[in-house]
Amino acid sequence: MAWRIGIDSGGTFTDVCLFEDATGMVAVWKVPSTPDDPSRAIARGTQEGVERVGASPGDIVYFGHGTTVGTNALIQHRGVRTGLITTEGFRDLIEIGRQKRPDLYDLQADKAPPLVTRDLRFGVAERVRHDGTVETPLDEEAVRQAARALKAEGVKAVAIGFLYGFVRPEHEEAAKRIVTEEFPEAFICASHEVAPEFREYERISTAVVNAYLGPVMQSYIRRLADRLKELGLKAVPHLTQSNGGVIGFDMAARLPVRTVLSGPSTGVVAAQAIGAMIGIPNLITFDMGGTSSDVALLDDGEAKLASEANVHGYPIKAPMLDIHTVGAGGGSLAAIDSGGLLKVGPRSAGADPGPVCYGRGATEPAVTDANVVLQTLNPTHLLGGRMPIDQSLSKQAIGRLADELGLDLMATAQGIISVVTANMAKAIRVISVQRGHDPRDYALVAFGGAGPLHAARLARELDMKRIVVPRNPGIGCALGLLLTDLRANFATTRLATLSDALVPDMAEIFVALQEQADHWFEEEGVASADRRLKRTADLRYHGQNYELGIDVPDGPITPATVAALAEGFAATHKRLYGFVAEGEAVQLVTYRVEAVGLVPKAAFRPEPDAGPDASHAVIGSREVWFPEAGGFVACPIYDRDKLKSGNRFAGPAIVEQMDSTTVLLPGMTATVEPYLNLILEMP
Repeated sequence: MAWRIGIDSGGTFTDVCLFEDATGMVAVWKVPSTPDDPSRAIARGTQEGVERVGASPGDIVYFGHGTTVGTNALIQHRGVRTGLITTEGFRDLIEIGRQKRPDLYDLQADKAPPLVTRDLRFGVAERVRHDGTVETPLDEEAVRQAARALKAEGVKAVAIGFLYGFVRPEHEEAAKRIVTEEFPEAFICASHEVAPEFREYERISTAVVNAYLGPVMQSYIRRLADRLKELGLKAVPHLTQSNGGVIGFDMAARLPVRTVLSGPSTGVVAAQAIGAMIGIPNLITFDMGGTSSDVALLDDGEAKLASEANVHGYPIKAPMLDIHTVGAGGGSLAAIDSGGLLKVGPRSAGADPGPVCYGRGATEPAVTDANVVLQTLNPTHLLGGRMPIDQSLSKQAIGRLADELGLDLMATAQGIISVVTANMAKAIRVISVQRGHDPRDYALVAFGGAGPLHAARLARELDMKRIVVPRNPGIGCALGLLLTDLRANFATTRLATLSDALVPDMAEIFVALQEQADHWFEEEGVASADRRLKRTADLRYHGQNYELGIDVPDGPITPATVAALAEGFAATHKRLYGFVAEGEAVQLVTYRVEAVGLVPKAAFRPEPDAGPDASHAVIGSREVWFPEAGGFVACPIYDRDKLKSGNRFAGPAIVEQMDSTTVLLPGMTATVEPYLNLILEMP
């Protein structure tokens, strides 16, 4: 049998999803994450997962992996000691930035510390003008001296970024050659290789982040590749990018900056595929894990792709799905703030020691502890019985918090849930209401280990009427790895007024980008029939600071292409801003090509309707605290594995499965659709 395997390494659990090509069989598995070395949990999850289905690592024909290694290293500032070589007079650029405070009205807010300290930033004589002419040749001896100084200082990585390096990269190429000669053991990257676009601060910041994470990712990928080889894996492993696609390990090691949202991006891909299967294209994804919650909006089945993002204070110019993250997960800790009010997150119990109920010495209650006390979660065990827990420890920890707040135990536990729900609702409003979308027009797709547990209250908070809970919600991101393609993005900036005179230059630039895409296809071994290209262009009115991405029609570049771009820009500008500036010049700023290499993907089959009666799936009953009912209510417990297509039941109810728990509030109804996803509806 041929198996496809997707593994998502999270902060608390490592999720495994296996799919068998011939039968369509899906199997899921979870193992505790190993934050000190995530590759250990991945190897263990792979071995246990394939053993569970009676296979071996040699039967795996596709291996996809999503990781938070780069993200965590950036958040926790655990990258390597990094140096920067830049244009003389601009070494403080990455610290000055855009002179914006993180919070406009918070005079005490701190900016993220620069990833390169000032003593490791070297300016060298060189200057390229905006039109590509060389005003000052590169001082190669100064570069050599800078490389020697950085080597003497013990740096592990060097970023190179010059002004207008994206227009004329020769100076950066020469500098990289010299640094390689002087310091071959260092990880070296130039800005034109990672972000060949304008805006020098963001471009150089991206190069610095890439260098800062480079050796960390290289070491991790090397350890993981060795472990997988020892297991007997023969398939070529792939790693998820922030844009929702996957790339080979070699490119991920060279461009780790493209993996900073590796983990949550494939969850959005999975939700997109599920929405297409069940005919619900307008979705808001809600991925709640142990440490954080990630949300995204899909309009008409399409996830928005951002060309730039600010990740924990560091601007990154790399294509990534437009995902918003908040520190609200099952492991988020509850505490009393300086004002005497209850606060939940962003601190997390993580995988070790984990919530108090794990019995590993933790004393601060987490969101999971609140659910254990309320008994929305099983009070004796998790993971389908594999993981025993102690409810009395949760009660003791929340009881101490209740005493400080002057509340009773159950009110405090419910208060923790209410606070974390408000945090998650705020995140969804950022990607919906603040961008002109009404969440009531969308269905909430809840996944992640804790997503279905909190989805009903979150939907009620936002007045959303429908929730989709995937068949295996706890491994949503791992499932997405089996539903995505190889993907890479190429771009270059050339500012010019949009007109028919631009046609020859536009054609030449897109040909050059396509050549880069073709080279990538060859590196990844993508057959010609499986290659897809999509062209877009970033446009703006002359004098604007930000651009709008507009699709470029297929076929040769002609005056008709220019007209289509102008019409598309006007329509998009009017939709977003409510007006069109008639007669104003439009600039074409950045040219983009997205390359997609189609790969065989998991194909799910609908199940025959088994009728509405779901009583066969009831495996017991449990008292669950519902404030709507004024206390504990006896709830039927449904086994998710026993629910069939067409089954219907009403809340209050609990649905348990190995990888997650779903809560139905009083008055809600649930229907199992043909692909075995749960559709929850509000009254």
